Amino acid sequence: MPNSNRFKMSQERLDALKEELHYLETVREKEVAEQIKEARSFGDLSENSEYDEAKTEQGKLYSKIAELKALIENAEIVDNIDHDAPKDTVTLSSVVRVRDVEEDVEEEYVIVGSQEANPREGRISDDSPVGKGLIGHRAGETVVIHAPACELKLKILSVKND
Repeated sequence: MPNSNRFKMSQERLDALKEELHYLETVREKEVAEQIKEARSFGDLSENSEYDEAKTEQGKLYSKIAELKALIENAEIVDNIDHDAPKDTVTLSSVVRVRDVEEDVEEEYVIVGSQEANPREGRISDDSPVGKGLIGHRAGETVVIHAPACELKLKILSVKND
């Protein structure tokens, strides 16, 4: 399978996905089946809103299970990929402190795979414009990032690679 169809994630994220899948396939699937069984007992299915809701829930459940299976099947476990890079170079899993040169605002980001990105928590994907723009650069460098809405000029203040 081509590398572009892989989902980069940590081992912890993969384990969490497997745990969620197990829960959905065992506990949750039985709960939904029980809801359908109970709704059927109410009689005429053509006018049975409980049955319709249970079947909708079952559809959502199966969709989520399929999504999780695809993620797990195509997972690419990553750590600090470039072990040979200098310690102050931005790579996947780096903690990067930057200053927006124009706005004079400092921010800290953790560069992660797309399945672990959460910009509100400062976890940005290596596939995002900022993530792509920072990877390979070193502390002290200023990089220009072409984001969809604007152009950013970020000075890399520090890089931590554990």
